[in-house]
Amino acid sequence: MADPPPSKRADATRNRQRILEAARTAFAATGAETSMAEIARRSGVGSATLYRNFATRHELLEALLVDEVDEVCAAAAAVEGDSPGDRLTTWLQRFFQYVTTKRPVVLGLLEHADRTDPVFQSRGRMLAAGEPLLSAAQDAHQIASDLDLDQILDLVVAIAKIPGTPEYRQPILDAALAGLHRRVT
Repeated sequence: MADPPPSKRADATRNRQRILEAARTAFAATGAETSMAEIARRSGVGSATLYRNFATRHELLEALLVDEVDEVCAAAAAVEGDSPGDRLTTWLQRFFQYVTTKRPVVLGLLEHADRTDPVFQSRGRMLAAGEPLLSAAQDAHQIASDLDLDQILDLVVAIAKIPGTPEYRQPILDAALAGLHRRVT
């Protein structure tokens, strides 16, 4: 006997996820100016399905940001490593990946953003997620105690903004994160 067809709810969930994945890829490749028609094409859904899920470009950008912030925050709780300092460094690498891929999304949101938009709440969520990692690393005397997470995230963001390829920026990030370990006070 054949499996029953998937419920509309499961199909709608899959379509939404396909749209988000296509939008993430499209915005990373061509910037926040990517058309909604291009996103529909890349996701393999019709324009009506795209607009049923995201009535405006702004809604799509917000959903992408929230989705990515959720992933980075969840990674903080599940990160692995041999020591608290290693776990913090691994999470900071994940945060760096987020920063380098989210730039087009945030720029698109800032064009018409107000203080209630998720773009303004994401930093606080990141700080709350990463603070236990930093505290554990500092308690273990593996990371300098004179740094707070806000400063460390600013360092990572600054490196992510350096012009060049990911291959160019990665060794700079690695050196900076290694420096956090060496600065133990």
